[in-house]
Amino acid sequence: MKTLIVYAHPEPKSLNGSLKDLAVSTLEKAGHEVRVSDLYAMNWKAVVDASDYGPNASTRLKVARDSGRAFDAGTLTPDVLAEQQKLLWADTIIFQFPLWWYTMPAILKGWVDRVFTYHFAYGVGEHSDTKYGERFGEGTLAGRKALLSVTAGGPESHYAARGINGPIDDLLFPIHHGVLYYPGIEVLPPFVLYGTDRMTDEDYPDVAKSWEQRLLTLESTEPIAFRRQNFGDYEIPSLHLKEGLEPAGRSGFGLHVRG
Repeated sequence: MKTLIVYAHPEPKSLNGSLKDLAVSTLEKAGHEVRVSDLYAMNWKAVVDASDYGPNASTRLKVARDSGRAFDAGTLTPDVLAEQQKLLWADTIIFQFPLWWYTMPAILKGWVDRVFTYHFAYGVGEHSDTKYGERFGEGTLAGRKALLSVTAGGPESHYAARGINGPIDDLLFPIHHGVLYYPGIEVLPPFVLYGTDRMTDEDYPDVAKSWEQRLLTLESTEPIAFRRQNFGDYEIPSLHLKEGLEPAGRSGFGLHVRG
């Protein structure tokens, strides 16, 4: 297994830093290849601008079109090209980050914004009466798996079905479905640690044991059963789920998960 870890936390001695280091040592000990993109250590540029696209940036910047032209011409900046190559190399991607304001840290969102360019992560495949591009189960990154390893400060009850923060599956849906599944990556159920603001050093051995067990079962873990876009579940071009396919009583994000 070839694993890319995309790590987003400013403090190397943080819990997130320890989980990243443990992932590296556990996977390498098991015989897997590992690469790490430590975004803060890399001083990753988190904002998209015309400099990303060199001579292919238009006078009035159009991010989608210009990023696709730069990708096609091979003129994306070296940092973006390097991350795209890591994604093509990997068969598994682990994203290690804290849940800040109900989503990923800005530096990680900036990594997505800059690396997932047009003609690489989206805007690929045919558009016809029966197919709406290659996405949501198809695409450049199909055949890969991804896992979110997330730390949350609040207790687990706050992220339950009736919890004030909303269900954790709903909070992570935009990342799982909209960022990862969109370009074809199969998404594994997340590894979430709750109450981390109150976690002590004495708690860490149990955390580490759970994380190691999860890492060593990545290859056998079934992905979330998101519906594939072009395989009969959706009307095209409206992309509405066909009537009668939803389980009784299910609505919202859950409509897009089979079973």
